[in-house]
Amino acid sequence: MTTPVLTFFNCRASVGKTSLVYHLAWMLSEIGERVLLCDLDPQADLTSACIDDEPLEALWQPPGADRTMHQCVQPVCDADNPRRPKLQMLSETLGLIPGDPALVHLDRFHFGHVVREIEPYDFVLNGKMFWQVMHAGATAMDASIILVDTEPSLGPLNRSALIASDYLLVPLGADLPSLSTLAALASTRNGWYRAWQQHRKEHGAMSLPEGLMSPIGYVVQQPSLRLTRPVLLLDHWVNQLPQAYAHHVRTDEDCTATPAEDPHCLAVMPRYASLHELAAEARKPMFALKPVDGALGGHAGAVVDARRDYRALAEKVRQRIGLAGC
Repeated sequence: MTTPVLTFFNCRASVGKTSLVYHLAWMLSEIGERVLLCDLDPQADLTSACIDDEPLEALWQPPGADRTMHQCVQPVCDADNPRRPKLQMLSETLGLIPGDPALVHLDRFHFGHVVREIEPYDFVLNGKMFWQVMHAGATAMDASIILVDTEPSLGPLNRSALIASDYLLVPLGADLPSLSTLAALASTRNGWYRAWQQHRKEHGAMSLPEGLMSPIGYVVQQPSLRLTRPVLLLDHWVNQLPQAYAHHVRTDEDCTATPAEDPHCLAVMPRYASLHELAAEARKPMFALKPVDGALGGHAGAVVDARRDYRALAEKVRQRIGLAGC
């Protein structure tokens, strides 16, 4: 049985996707899971949050062999097999396959060729390559779950990321653009799923990832309040998310609940008194901040709240994907 792959997917930026992946990975590792992080976003923000600038610069400098995701899958462009990754271990139970800005070239040129030509062999090969690298890394550290950060797009790079995925989690913002993207996300996912299942039938399903892409729910990131965006307006958009998710993603369902009542809403995450800035400076999760990191007064209370909320979210994720530890 392969390690389950949970991918965080949204074509819109600024919905808290990378922060969510990062914090959930640390919390899952704290409560007993062995977690492998995979950064498939060419912006590599997840990698930058995990690794200091100096060692990260060394990782990205040529000649690279198998230190980043791009370096591992680059041989596929030359009709060779992907390489096994050298993991960056962030703790005893949390590993990382680093992202790489060079992934943008893979997206723009190699994948672009596949999209235009629609060569079946290349389509299958590209569908396997991330999957092979991820599971080689998971085997190396005996991971119980793989978490994947993706770029904010509906492009071919994300298509291959989703083909490698068993489960999807959709991060959303409390605004109209997040509401509007759900239809595009769902239709794109459905198209990729159908195309991949057809190729699995034609090219031997046993040797290919299942590409289930099963949605397990969504997480809402509350924005910072501004005088130009009244609370009532934010509530207006947030309260429409359950119905939009049910209509577009869970097409056999209807929902009139609020996010607090919606079983598909895994969490509504607050701002935690601006802990994000302190956590970024300390290069640690918000719920791990100490007074020496500046978590004093109201910030100290927010650290406790963040730990409680991410623990609850981690337990829900474990349950939704059927991890043995739940």
